[in-house]
Amino acid sequence: MAPRIRTDVQVMFFDTDCGGVVSNIAYLRFIEIARTNLAEQLGLALVEMAQKQTYPVVVRTEIDYRRAARLGDRLVIEAWLDRVERARFWCAFRMTRPHDNVLIAECRQMLALIEMSTGKLLRLPEHWKTFDKGESSEHHDHEAQTERIPGGECVQ
Repeated sequence: MAPRIRTDVQVMFFDTDCGGVVSNIAYLRFIEIARTNLAEQLGLALVEMAQKQTYPVVVRTEIDYRRAARLGDRLVIEAWLDRVERARFWCAFRMTRPHDNVLIAECRQMLALIEMSTGKLLRLPEHWKTFDKGESSEHHDHEAQTERIPGGECVQ
């Protein structure tokens, strides 16, 4: 079974605009924290990556903002390895506000493992194939259950 992690974050002043609403870039920082924790579970420890100069590089990000997070909110980001190919992989993320069980955002990222000194694309670790669920994902399944109403608001 693929590793699945949960990361808790709290929205700080620097995450928000003057209205106390989380800015788009802060959501990506929250995702980055969760992805780094997931990488550890997958065997990509930060110190080891730095020593080998081999890093997972984000190739694509898809994010659906469902509701606004605000200053002081405590959020939970769930992350999992969603799909594995020969030289790239997808991680999926689900961000919620647990106190009222509101879905804040969903995200998928495609990454590739790169040897930084040469720019060489590397094959993924062999044992990751056991994690592959094929064309997934909970993100896409949830998308089908979400209806857009006029004005852009999402209804679940």
